[in-house]
Amino acid sequence: MTVSRLPKPPKRPIHGVLLLDKPLGMSSNKALQTTRWHYHAEKAGHTGVLDPLATGLLPVCLGEATKFSAHLLDADKGYTATVRFGHYSSTGDLEGELTPGERPIDFDQAGLLAAMASLTGPIEQVPPMYSALKHQGRSLYEYARQGVEIERKPRQVVIHRLELLSFDGQDAVLDVQCSKGTYVRTLAADLGAKLGCGAHLAGLRRTRTAGFDIADAIALDALVEMTPEARMAMLLPVDILVNHLPIHTLNDAETHKICHGQPVHVAEKDAIIQGCRLYDSQQRFVGIGRMRADGLLWPDRLLAFSPAA
Repeated sequence: MTVSRLPKPPKRPIHGVLLLDKPLGMSSNKALQTTRWHYHAEKAGHTGVLDPLATGLLPVCLGEATKFSAHLLDADKGYTATVRFGHYSSTGDLEGELTPGERPIDFDQAGLLAAMASLTGPIEQVPPMYSALKHQGRSLYEYARQGVEIERKPRQVVIHRLELLSFDGQDAVLDVQCSKGTYVRTLAADLGAKLGCGAHLAGLRRTRTAGFDIADAIALDALVEMTPEARMAMLLPVDILVNHLPIHTLNDAETHKICHGQPVHVAEKDAIIQGCRLYDSQQRFVGIGRMRADGLLWPDRLLAFSPAA
């Protein structure tokens, strides 16, 4: 008996940003591909990996939005982290082999707050072996799984805020506001080392990134159950990814030049020295431009479907 299979729906040029609440136990790539499949999108990318054991905010860029995702990769992040004291972990989290700390848990909340204060501000972190950082073309976690330790240089990160939300004598729930490149697993281990009892990450939820908040995200299960129309309504516009840049409006002639790779003269050079969002005379987003040494505004990254392209 021949089993007929339904044809795959054709891919579509879908453009926008979805704030996804990644579920526990799923890789970021799986969450991305599931989202892409339900939108039937031609192109998609996420903006910063979350481990399978982590949940929370994962902005997914569809179509032309992928061109403007660098700001999210470089942005500060916010997390709710559950730190469990008493043991170190070989992976820094619940997946690793646990070893007891140097001494029992014998600190009170005041001692915990003092240790947290010492890890606030600019600090140095040694990246964990179980990470995607590369050494000679291979991820560090590949070496770690083979029992090979690679020397890692400390990196400077910034812990903008480290607030204690709750503490029951073993588990501390922390609100962490940090710079890009921060490993919260390493922060947990360093906190355990400061207190002498060891610690590892028992839970992690990303709550903020680049001005986006988990309160505005949608769970993957809910997204899957939506109608196509409701799903499309969840998408944010492409230019929300660069709303930190000032706006520069082009006239029709300038739009034509920019969309053909040519520079234009601008009067307010100082205001857009770090770049700007470009809109045409009908306030349609065109892309981003940057000032160069010649004092002209050049196109930096444009939508493929720019109005005058």
